[in-house]
Amino acid sequence: MKPTRIIILAVAVVAAGLAGLLAVRISGKKAPDLVETVIQREPTVKVLVSAENLPVGSRLNGKAMEWMSWPKGGVAEGFITDAARPNAMTELEGVVVRMPMFKGEPVRAEKIADSSSRIMSSLLPSGKRAVATEISVATGAGGFVLPNDRVDVIMVRQNKDGGGYITENILNNIRVLAIDQQIQESEDGKKAVVGTTATLELTPDQAKVIAVAQQMADRLTLALRSVADSQEADTAAADYLLHSGDGKADIQVIKSGALVKETPVQVK
Repeated sequence: MKPTRIIILAVAVVAAGLAGLLAVRISGKKAPDLVETVIQREPTVKVLVSAENLPVGSRLNGKAMEWMSWPKGGVAEGFITDAARPNAMTELEGVVVRMPMFKGEPVRAEKIADSSSRIMSSLLPSGKRAVATEISVATGAGGFVLPNDRVDVIMVRQNKDGGGYITENILNNIRVLAIDQQIQESEDGKKAVVGTTATLELTPDQAKVIAVAQQMADRLTLALRSVADSQEADTAAADYLLHSGDGKADIQVIKSGALVKETPVQVK
């Protein structure tokens, strides 16, 4: 390269540097600093959760519970933390599950009951009664009725006057608390699980209705309802089996499967 070209290139480089320096001084601004992005993890706490899917009526034990890291900001009221209850797993040993719990779900007081052996009384809400009724494959929706399902109770009885049979809903949208199951041998030698007794969650009046219906009916059938109906009212009952509705209670006498109303007695 010729010396003349080298000199011209050097002069150009120096002029560019001086121009940049002059521009910075005139603006009075400094060159921007590089900003380092720092990602901080949210603090976590240990929360007691279900280690497996737990159905209604099961009992908690060491294998059914575990401590899980949970974002501190996401801890809701009612969660059990190791900071508040470090011995919670030991304290809750044998506690009854009142509502279904899924793996990874926090253990909350609303879903468990005391650890006494009275499981059924622990499952019952205040003011409700547990009443058992016999069922079979034919009367229990083919064996598909399970605990926590909703059913209608249908009474089938003979029509003493005109012949034939009368069917009527005596209870609607009733929660099934438990199904007593036993293993039966089928004709082809295979094992089948068949429920023989269904325990229903009823109000006191509903308990009286089914007690009367069990004496009157040739058969009581459970009709399985959709889970979408769970929010509907479940306190209705066939009131005519109880009283006349005018503040007077009737003494109920059942003869040969037929209901006979005696003289009303004033209720005080």
